[in-house]
Amino acid sequence: MNVKRRDKKGRILRVGESQRQDGRYQFKYTDFGGKPKTVYSWRLDKNDPTPAGKKHEPSLREKEKTIAYNQFHGIASSGRNMTVLELVKKYVSTKTGVRSNTKAGYQTVINYLANDSFGKEMGSRRIDTVKQSDAKIWLIKLQEEQGKSYSVIHSYRGILRPAFRMAVDDDLITKNPFDFELHTVIVNDSVKREAISRDQERKFLEFIKNDNHFQKYYDPILILFKTGLRISEFAGLTKDSIDFIGHRIIVDHQLLRTSQMKYVIEPPKTGNGIRMVPMTPEVEMSFRRILGGRAIPKVEPLIDGYSGFLFLDKNGMPMVALHWEKYFEHIVEKYNKIYREPMPKITPHVCRHTFCSNMAKSGMNPKMLQYIMGHGDISVTLDTYTHADFDDAWNEMQRVTAANAIKK
Repeated sequence: MNVKRRDKKGRILRVGESQRQDGRYQFKYTDFGGKPKTVYSWRLDKNDPTPAGKKHEPSLREKEKTIAYNQFHGIASSGRNMTVLELVKKYVSTKTGVRSNTKAGYQTVINYLANDSFGKEMGSRRIDTVKQSDAKIWLIKLQEEQGKSYSVIHSYRGILRPAFRMAVDDDLITKNPFDFELHTVIVNDSVKREAISRDQERKFLEFIKNDNHFQKYYDPILILFKTGLRISEFAGLTKDSIDFIGHRIIVDHQLLRTSQMKYVIEPPKTGNGIRMVPMTPEVEMSFRRILGGRAIPKVEPLIDGYSGFLFLDKNGMPMVALHWEKYFEHIVEKYNKIYREPMPKITPHVCRHTFCSNMAKSGMNPKMLQYIMGHGDISVTLDTYTHADFDDAWNEMQRVTAANAIKK
């Protein structure tokens, strides 16, 4: 006759369950690899109280339920002992053919999880032990204790979330702890780059044109304001990119320089990035002056089959985004030392945003503007139309009213 085993309260224990002398419960089972495993809890059932002085955790039978679910669905309850750092490395290894900037971003996160003392706090953890609350607290500490910006944290989470999603798909864990909206957890302290006004644009260009030192940058900066090119697209322009007969700029690549100082040519940022940007007569004149004043180097730099770059540095290599960002910084700094009414921060991207904003306010068809900007999503273009104030609304109202009056 089989005698059913019972705990100290007289409750019948199931197969694999037992209670130790100190009152703690344990459950023995066999994992995927045929290895014996044991889980423990001070409570048998979820309704049992936690003994005084003991850590509250799921009851033994709650743990058994999780084990049974994982075994039924082929999920490794221990995440196969994989750490967060190992998971991220595995995820990155699956991302082949990515752009150089993206690859550099992956390596930055790996380095942080591997080498920074705070990063190791997450990187060394076993993936199945990371709960959503753990992920949120870690991101909050990144901002509040480590001083990381919202954009940096967004980049980190942008790799950790798909990495954990891969772990879910691989049946290593059941839930993705990083699957939540970032703005609900940390403060978005990003400074949105706004377009400058037409008057500010005019004053800024006039200052550059008349400054003895910075006037050599007048034509390039005017082109940035009047075409909306991305700075990497602008840096990649060659003599063959300018079509004076068709009055257009041929945009089919961008020039980047990696952290290892390697120059690379890549396709434009989005699928819609390959395009023809119309040139106004003013822009054409600027390009003619640039080409007419371009010094012929002893050796034309050749980058991935492209040569004849319009802008070369003192070493005879193509200028990249960093060059132009520094020029803008120095120009604004000098301007603000001279004039009482300072200029806001102006960057190559502000030029692009200003162009887009001006075209939107002038009534350009959104789809045409999307094409010129090379936006992959029309919502990005339409977002520019929301950057309007009362004067914009008033002018548009007057224009529509006048047009309706003519129709009548």
